[in-house]
Amino acid sequence: IGSIAAAFYPRPVIVRLGDFKSNEYRRLVGGENFEPEEENPMIGFRGASRYLSPEFKDAFELECEALSHVRNKMGLTNVELMVPFCRTPEEGKKVMSILNANGLQKGKDGLKVWVMCELPSNIFGIDEFAKVFDGFSIGSNDLTQLVLGVDRDSGLLAELFDEDNTAVKQAITQAIEGAHRNGKEVGLCGQAPSDKPHFAGFLVDLGIDSISLTPDSVMQAIEIVSKAEHKEALAKEIEEAFTSHDAMRAKPSAPIKA
Repeated sequence: IGSIAAAFYPRPVIVRLGDFKSNEYRRLVGGENFEPEEENPMIGFRGASRYLSPEFKDAFELECEALSHVRNKMGLTNVELMVPFCRTPEEGKKVMSILNANGLQKGKDGLKVWVMCELPSNIFGIDEFAKVFDGFSIGSNDLTQLVLGVDRDSGLLAELFDEDNTAVKQAITQAIEGAHRNGKEVGLCGQAPSDKPHFAGFLVDLGIDSISLTPDSVMQAIEIVSKAEHKEALAKEIEEAFTSHDAMRAKPSAPIKA
């Protein structure tokens, strides 16, 4: 973490806190001795709920210790945090308390704490989540599976997993509008802009603040984003020109003096 943060200093480096699921932990050496066997780990013991569990307390505090060392000992205060799979604002507040107790106080030395916006509850309750966190990152992969009810680990349903689905795009639209309504930055991380470059244009049209990409898709996406931003700027110039023209026409002319 320190090496990456140093390479980009002073630009922000956002570290998403651990989000392994129980089936992933179980596959590690010795994992079966500690992890539950869940029917659907995708919506199970993961994210913020795991951090708050007494069984996982020591592991999460070790992660916090590492991040605190990077920020407070190494001086890399450009490191910011992101909480994944946070089901309720109340969960978010409890996670904040644990971070505070482990040397990661939101706002201290500019520390920002973001939240993944990847659950329907994050979107429907975005005004409340905005009171807890500094910004949002839309997780299009989890959001798609939860909006469509499609387990993205299931090969039987793979063809139904589609970020281009109208319902998913409407959810993303609401998330971006909700974040900006609350004065918060919002980005998107997920496969959609990398696999479907036109999706990046859709996000730019909505005014998204940042997009994550896989290395092999960066150049193509940059071109698409540039065109979308140019189109947006041109539309704004045209609108301003028409507004100015209408104002000139509405302005009463000066009386003619004899």
